[in-house]
Amino acid sequence: MDTERRIFERFWARFPAKFKDTRGDFGRDVFLRNASASGAHIVTRDRMLLDDRVALEVEVPDGGLPMLLSGRVVWSRPAHNAGWDIGLRFDQINFMRIQRLFKFTLAS
Repeated sequence: MDTERRIFERFWARFPAKFKDTRGDFGRDVFLRNASASGAHIVTRDRMLLDDRVALEVEVPDGGLPMLLSGRVVWSRPAHNAGWDIGLRFDQINFMRIQRLFKFTLAS
C-alpha cells in the first residue's frame, strides 16, 4: 500500500528553470514539473546527488524577476529521455512565493 507522506498538495507546474548545485555551475535544459509549498520535481540532463544543495531559478511568465528556490535533493532517478527526474525539498516554506507559481497553473 502506497502511503502519501506529503503535507502540502502538489500542483502541476511547467516552467523553464536553471539550477546551481554544490559544484557551482548552472544546469541547462532544466524544467520544473510540479511543486508544493515544501518541494518540487524537476527534470534535467544533469545528474544530481542525494542531499546535494540546489538553488533553483524559475522563469515565471509574470514579467518579474526569476523566482529563487533553494533546497536539497531527496530523490533522483533516470528519466525516459536520457535525463534525470529530481525531487527537491525546500529549505523554507514560503506560501507567497509558491502562490506566484500556482496562479499560472490555474490559467492554463
